[in-house]
Amino acid sequence: MMLTFTVTAQENGMMLRDFLRSRRVSSSLMRTVKRSGGFFCGGQPIRADQRVEQGQTVQFALPPEPPTDVVPQQLPVSIAYEDEHTIVFNKPAGQTVHPTRGYADGTLANAYCGLMQKRGEKNAVFRPVNRIDKGTSGLVLCAKNVYSASILAQNVQKVYYAAAQGELEAENGVIDTPIALAHGSIIERCVCGQGQPSRTEYTVLAKGGGHTLLRVVPVTGRTHQIRVHFASIGHPLAGDDMYGGSTQLIERPALHCGQMTFRSPAYPAEQQVCASFAHDMETLLFQCGMYRKNGGNGMASELQIL
Repeated sequence: MMLTFTVTAQENGMMLRDFLRSRRVSSSLMRTVKRSGGFFCGGQPIRADQRVEQGQTVQFALPPEPPTDVVPQQLPVSIAYEDEHTIVFNKPAGQTVHPTRGYADGTLANAYCGLMQKRGEKNAVFRPVNRIDKGTSGLVLCAKNVYSASILAQNVQKVYYAAAQGELEAENGVIDTPIALAHGSIIERCVCGQGQPSRTEYTVLAKGGGHTLLRVVPVTGRTHQIRVHFASIGHPLAGDDMYGGSTQLIERPALHCGQMTFRSPAYPAEQQVCASFAHDMETLLFQCGMYRKNGGNGMASELQIL
């Protein structure tokens, strides 16, 4: 893939290395490009210590992707957004993001590599910017190349929707308690004074049927953060039996990444992507009297608080 940047009046006279930094090209990528093919200005090779002028075009080819051990598989995927640098999947509950010892295939990584292979890209590398648990449904942002990976990671904002057991009294709040690995476990987490700082902000959207529908923003990104934090205040997520939730109405944690905002290198404007609830979570909320369909696409048009 070839990247092209045009020098603006404000960038006139900058050294190439500084110009590239202003366009968010990392130092490591600069070094790799220098070894693999170099930079060109107006079609001529240019060194990092040379200056660029207004109106000139700077071009370079992204280096070849490194080998990956992810096996491409032709699996069904739901694509919520895509451009030349970015792809956002709407992951179903029950699918892991990366291959693990217990789930060697059938993952979102396998599906991505299979999709790219079908499109003729045999060496695609799976670069998720955010990761969600196997039992969580919703949006997963992925960078298609090494250039976009660091840019997307710096500006993505995520909004989750969760159904917690019990009816929370406050209309909004913050849970700011550290999280650590639970003693004797390699998976389960707990609130612990010696853990990593963790902050979750939430707003109550609706209450009913002994449950509360929440809009949740995880300020930090700890493993199981939302699940652990709400369990710690006596309101585990419905279906989350690892942290005390009941599986009577839903058989997995009632947690959905429903909204994502980010800046893709492909466009100057901020992009916002939404994903509707998965069927099982939609059914839970309907049974609790907190949700009804209203047609259209996306969370903004389909989420109706009664």
